[in-house]
Amino acid sequence: MEFLGTTQLASYCGTRKSCLFPDLAPTSTTKDTYQSYYLPGYRYLSSWRPSLLHKVVSVPPRSDKQFNPTGRPPTILPAARSTLHARYSTRDWHHANMVQLKGSEASRYRAGSLNADSVRLMQNKDQLTYQMQEDSRRNLGERISNIDFWRSELIYELESLLKETQALETAKKRLECAAGEMEGPLKIALECLYHREKRKGIDLVHDDVEKNLIKEVDVFKDCQEILTKLAHKISQQLGINRDAQHALEQDLSDKNSAHFIDEKCFNLRNTSDSICFYHGVEKADGTVSVPSTWAKFSEDNIRCSQHARANSVKLREDAEVGLESTSEEMWNHFISTNLAFNNRIAEVADAKNKLQAQLAKILQEIFQTEDTIMLLERSIKAKEYPLKVAHTRLEGRTKRPNIELCRDAPQFQLVTEIYTIDDTLQTLKRRLQEARDTLQMLILNKSKLEHEISVKANSFFIDKKCMDMRKVFPSTPRLIGYT
Repeated sequence: MEFLGTTQLASYCGTRKSCLFPDLAPTSTTKDTYQSYYLPGYRYLSSWRPSLLHKVVSVPPRSDKQFNPTGRPPTILPAARSTLHARYSTRDWHHANMVQLKGSEASRYRAGSLNADSVRLMQNKDQLTYQMQEDSRRNLGERISNIDFWRSELIYELESLLKETQALETAKKRLECAAGEMEGPLKIALECLYHREKRKGIDLVHDDVEKNLIKEVDVFKDCQEILTKLAHKISQQLGINRDAQHALEQDLSDKNSAHFIDEKCFNLRNTSDSICFYHGVEKADGTVSVPSTWAKFSEDNIRCSQHARANSVKLREDAEVGLESTSEEMWNHFISTNLAFNNRIAEVADAKNKLQAQLAKILQEIFQTEDTIMLLERSIKAKEYPLKVAHTRLEGRTKRPNIELCRDAPQFQLVTEIYTIDDTLQTLKRRLQEARDTLQMLILNKSKLEHEISVKANSFFIDKKCMDMRKVFPSTPRLIGYT
């Protein structure tokens, strides 16, 4: 392609030898008259130079005896007459004129052809230049459209990623809040176990309440650990989301800069003020991508962001499921433990009431046994006098003289009376001892009952205190992370 405004030296523009006159060297007038014009910013091409018509012919000086080209006869005729016959003939003169005319006509024809060819060349090059400029402008427009497309895709993906990151941060806060809310119930469950260690005696039993409390503590710790692990995973995913966000923002920033530059180039015209020459810019190639790798770069960034968003959505779903499951499980164990507490409190209260009723009966029995002992002692004491009478009578009858010592009926009766009264006394004394033993047993049972009642009262007080502590439990919204 040739640059408009310059032409190369054509072969037909060179020096042509004349058939009549020899080539004459141009004088300095030609150099001084024509100066080559060079287009700024481009190579110095050989400028167009005029042909023979613009050469100034200089005739070398001759002596007076040579031919005078002006055609004037010398003022002084030569001495030898033969010199007059050396001049040109008329035929030569006409032939020279004819040659001159033909040469001028050929030069004019060549000049006309050159002018016509130059006009066509300029038109073709103008059209080519215009078409190339329009193609470049169209390519820039297509490039701007492509940039706009990827910009819109990046903006949409960036907005979606930002929304997902915000939702993921909210899920993380909910997990942390829910894990924090479990500290209170866990502490209460541990305190309940600690307080129930203060039970006494047989009430220090591994009952359903203790089993449920231990299981509740384990469940609370497991739920807290699950939520903490989910929060840690979300923290790692947030880092991945931020990396993807940074890549999208950087790519979008580059797209914005490229869009601004290409739009500026698209709006440039031949009449713009900011155009100028940059020598060698077409030889420098600082590109780092081709259209396929350029599009793949943004596509990879978007896919990376989409993958991060998909992982974020899955983590949020896992967090939601974890919050709901842990909340439900904690509530179930809390209710189960409370039911066990209520049952145990009812059992302890029932046992305490039964012991108190039994204690009342024992006290009544002790009172009756004491009365029986008193009556037995009185009865024994009362049997002493009849025995004394019988002994006195029998002893008095032993003083009967001689034959009067007869084993008569009174004798038999007195002996029988004495034996009977002795047997009665022994029986009453044994019964008195049994009554006294029974009284001691009743007193011992009374002491045991009183101790058991105090133990049951202590257990009842401890379980009631634990139930009072367990009246406050986080609500379901707080257990799933809402404050």
